[in-house]
Amino acid sequence: MAKVPLPDRGQPLDVTYMYQLATAINDVSDSISNATSKYATIDTRAVGKQTFKVPDIRVYAGYLDVSNSVVVSAATTIEKSVDFGVSFLYPPIVIASVVNNNTQAAGNDATVVVSSSTTSAAGFRVRFATSGEATVGVNFIAIGVPA
Repeated sequence: MAKVPLPDRGQPLDVTYMYQLATAINDVSDSISNATSKYATIDTRAVGKQTFKVPDIRVYAGYLDVSNSVVVSAATTIEKSVDFGVSFLYPPIVIASVVNNNTQAAGNDATVVVSSSTTSAAGFRVRFATSGEATVGVNFIAIGVPA
């Protein structure tokens, strides 16, 4: 998109300059049109399905250490929580996955459950199916409406 030249001091505003301004404004409007690809739908338990423009949603992603060289037995469960440090209007959609930070079998057989989701935090429950030493973490993504 071409830039509109700045007027000189004392320059009268003529039709050509006004036309350039209007064209530049229309170009910006066209670039942020209401195309459906620029919308996101968030369907939460608290409020159901809502559609927002993509710039109007909040995405918070992070990593949480769960265990560092901890010896676990089969069926051991470790609970952890994370404070987002930001607030959502409603509890966000939270997605989590286990990260095995070593090559031990206990980390390979771990599963994670999102146990809670509030407007400012999420809780996770990591369960181990195999005994052994485990160094695992949780990657998570929270998607919702900013407060």
